[in-house]
Amino acid sequence: MRFKLAVFLFVALLVFQPILSFTSRVAAQVSGAEVPDVYVGIDVAYESVEETKQIIDKSCSYTNLFVIGCLGEYNDTRLDEISQYVYDKNLYFIVYSDHPPYPSDEWFDKARKNWGDKFLGIYFYDEPGGKQLDQADYHSVESAENYTDAAEKYINYTNLGLRNEHWGITQNFVHPTEYQLFTSDYALYWYDYKAGYDTVFAEFGWNYSRQINVALCRGAAAVQNKDWGVMIAWTYTHPPYIESGPELYDDMILAYESGAKYIIVFDSNEDWTAGILQQEHFDAMERFWQYIQDNPRTISSVSERTAYVLPEHYAYGFRGPKDKIWGFWEADEIATVISMSVASLLQVCEHKLDIIYPDENLPVSSLGYGTVVHWNDTRLIPSDWLNTPTSRLSPSPSSPVSPSPTQQLTPTASLPPSTDTVLSPSYVYLAIVGVVVLVLVSLVMLKQRR
Repeated sequence: MRFKLAVFLFVALLVFQPILSFTSRVAAQVSGAEVPDVYVGIDVAYESVEETKQIIDKSCSYTNLFVIGCLGEYNDTRLDEISQYVYDKNLYFIVYSDHPPYPSDEWFDKARKNWGDKFLGIYFYDEPGGKQLDQADYHSVESAENYTDAAEKYINYTNLGLRNEHWGITQNFVHPTEYQLFTSDYALYWYDYKAGYDTVFAEFGWNYSRQINVALCRGAAAVQNKDWGVMIAWTYTHPPYIESGPELYDDMILAYESGAKYIIVFDSNEDWTAGILQQEHFDAMERFWQYIQDNPRTISSVSERTAYVLPEHYAYGFRGPKDKIWGFWEADEIATVISMSVASLLQVCEHKLDIIYPDENLPVSSLGYGTVVHWNDTRLIPSDWLNTPTSRLSPSPSSPVSPSPTQQLTPTASLPPSTDTVLSPSYVYLAIVGVVVLVLVSLVMLKQRR
């Protein structure tokens, strides 16, 4: 009888173990306990280990993320010390690099063993899209024949530093997607994702429109199923560099309510030798941390937002009607039309506007947006432009985009309920209890038969 009981228990274990494993995984996913809803932190870009530790000590009670920056002094010893210090404070962390051999193979091995999932990935290089716009010879785009050729050159060139097995930063990963790749930018977010970044931080700084940067970055992330965030950077090129504490708080709230997964404050002066954050900024971050504890957010779904569709590969900078296209071609009439259209849509949609590009693999109609507006919708173009020759409203020098004004200026019909099943925690626990009861009943029956 003992042998039969042992056999029964062994078989029961084989049968029920996958069920228990599945339900526990679902419970973890549903509860979200293992993944923060939002990562909030500081990016320290100067080299001092002691000053960095002081910032960590000061902010660790109201942040959960730290970005370990550097000025090109690639030092594994420094990186080890700060990484362990951050880990001991129970913070997640990201490491900055702009040189693919760094961090070293040995450091990555140590990270896997010692810091596990607290190490999120590599913030590789900085502002690739912005540099493309403002330094026309930054990439090989200056030799491009048209916008499509420029897009291909930008994507391929950037991808070399990211995903190439010989030169890319992922050469030290066990597999190419082991860790996430991050960057911070103020333009061309769509193409940063296309080039291989997993997460892009839209920069809040200078006098650039926060709403436009959110619309561009969030739209690119939503269509390509990626994460996005916000990096609050300089407002001035001279001290105090960064905005005031109350302004910082407002920017963090805007990022949070817009759905950013990462909200990071940049901390370094122009010479990369010291921090710029004052007590008012730490107070703002602490106040924001309390706000998110008190106000769990509900991120707007794609069906609640409006998509504004740009001309294909029209990489316009959005810093005014005269901003360049790909940093190489001068703005044209299309830039004026887009600027006026976006300004109008922001008034109507406020924070529920995504700006996207057409993608041959993802028809706009399949994305689920409640409202879709194309760049050449005649209802957004002022009346005095309606008599403009058609050729003047076709993107050049790329292939013209055929006019196809949308008829979806009013919200589309409600989407049918999703067919995907997500188990609630109560159902998961009931399933587990049911399995346990079944095993106990079987044991009782066996005992009675004895």
